[in-house]
Amino acid sequence: MTARIARLFTDHPGSIDETYLGHMAFAAWFASRLALAAGAALVHAFLPFLFETTASRIVRELYERTSRRGRGS
Repeated sequence: MTARIARLFTDHPGSIDETYLGHMAFAAWFASRLALAAGAALVHAFLPFLFETTASRIVRELYERTSRRGRGS
């Protein structure tokens, strides 16, 4: 039972050649970048002369980073 629970935390990170902690760190970094993009998009919604390309640039960069990672995700 314990091994089965442990696999819940390690199967996916392992499928993209990462440890649990490495995957957690990447996911937290990724979430912070998404939050930054969301904030820029929200400001841009009200003040369209600000952050004109920020959100789309961040999303593009995130896609490029994740598309180069393991193919098992």
